[in-house]
Amino acid sequence: MKKRPFLMALLTLGAIFLLFVVLTLLLSRCGRDFQGLPLGERIGVIEIEGMLTESEETVTQLLSFRDDTSIKAVILRVNSPGGAVAPSQEIHDEVARLAAVKPVVASMASVAASGGYYVSIPAHRILANPGTITGSIGVIMQVTNFEDLYHKLGLKNQVVKSGEHKDMGSPLRPMTAADRHILQSIIDDVYDQFVHAVSEGRKMPVANVKQLADGRIFTGRQAKEAGLVDQLGGLQDAVRVASELAGIRGEPKLVYPSKPKESLLKYFIEESASQVGRVLEQRQEGTPVMQYLWTGQ
Repeated sequence: MKKRPFLMALLTLGAIFLLFVVLTLLLSRCGRDFQGLPLGERIGVIEIEGMLTESEETVTQLLSFRDDTSIKAVILRVNSPGGAVAPSQEIHDEVARLAAVKPVVASMASVAASGGYYVSIPAHRILANPGTITGSIGVIMQVTNFEDLYHKLGLKNQVVKSGEHKDMGSPLRPMTAADRHILQSIIDDVYDQFVHAVSEGRKMPVANVKQLADGRIFTGRQAKEAGLVDQLGGLQDAVRVASELAGIRGEPKLVYPSKPKESLLKYFIEESASQVGRVLEQRQEGTPVMQYLWTGQ
């Protein structure tokens, strides 16, 4: 009987220690993704990094922050040369929907060009560092012709098609004048969509936008002078601007979307396989790729 109080105390201490270990492990695994209780004023930060080849993850993050009433404003941290047209447009449209209900600030890092600029347009404020590379408003489509190489290897391509232009953009035959005319009309239409998006987002006449939209890049300082960004500054400046727009007093808590844990090696393997697969698929189908992309990197 005398040993029971001691045993109970030992078990209690053991349980407390075990709970402490479990909490420590959980917090260490969550890292920056652990957001804690929704106390205080919070600003969401969404990072848009690298080539824009898909939009699902970013759109999901935008929807999550839009529906979270504890998030008072959102910062888009953009570091991208752009990418495919459709993902850029989908992210742009979702940013616009978010901006209709909450303050949104775009913070440009090293590069926010072409599609990287496109997704920033609906933000209430756009900030860039003086040396940020941005602009590159335009559309590009590149087709590599392998016909001479095939001839040297003794290979001959044979195509059965339902119409004259079914294999348009094929790397295994020359591009005809009719092909080029059709592709150019597509480029012109998508370019016009880009120009009007800039015109609407920046409140600039279309004619003024077209003077800047010849594919050229700008530094952040040049972009500010041209009216493509609102002010110069880094991420912390964007935090201050977002706080002002949201009416936040004091230091806000920055909240990043939760991300699934995976090893760096696994990420590189999957990403490399994905990129190779896309290239092979495009080459196999002979489909030219239309992109909001700055190719100067």
